[in-house]
Amino acid sequence: MSSRERILGRVRRALADVPPGDDAPVARDYLREHGERTVEETVDLLAENLADYRAVVHRTDTGSLPGVVAELLAARGAATVLVPPGLDTGWLAAAEVTRVPDEAGSTPRELDRVDSVLTACAVAIAETGTIVLDGSPDQGRRRISLVPDHHICVVRVPDQVVASVPQALERLDPARPLTWISGPSATSDIELDRVEGVHGPRTLEVVLVR
Repeated sequence: MSSRERILGRVRRALADVPPGDDAPVARDYLREHGERTVEETVDLLAENLADYRAVVHRTDTGSLPGVVAELLAARGAATVLVPPGLDTGWLAAAEVTRVPDEAGSTPRELDRVDSVLTACAVAIAETGTIVLDGSPDQGRRRISLVPDHHICVVRVPDQVVASVPQALERLDPARPLTWISGPSATSDIELDRVEGVHGPRTLEVVLVR
């Protein structure tokens, strides 16, 4: 018997007592968030957990955002920045960099040569310190947030901030290409030596914008 047959056999046995056509919804009576928080407390928790995952967190307002983005790119020494097609062009108004468009034909080698990438996000989860991208025009293709070594992600506060994963799932379309990011890419070998940048950018900077 193959592994496939064994697994399907277990599924059939588990469903043996379910009447045909029974499509009753699964009970989802778990906690939707842990504790009660104000909006400010939820945003503070997001910032705290992002930092705990070694993301670099910045706070600003809409008017100051272009200056902050320009400062972050300059501090990185970035000469090129990858830009999704639907990104607000005003975010880069103060930056003296070459904008590289997100194109379907770009190879991994070409993406790797880009210094930084700037995206928006779909939602940010405070309790887990997670940023979710869903491939919308202001976020671009999944690979542009995985190949370049420096990612700047803009989160609109408080509209895009939720407390918990269940609350985030209510806002997300499962048919879209979701990328869940909790800090910079990192992994550890058997000796627990941490290595960053293996599966994505080594540096993640999150800008919380009011």
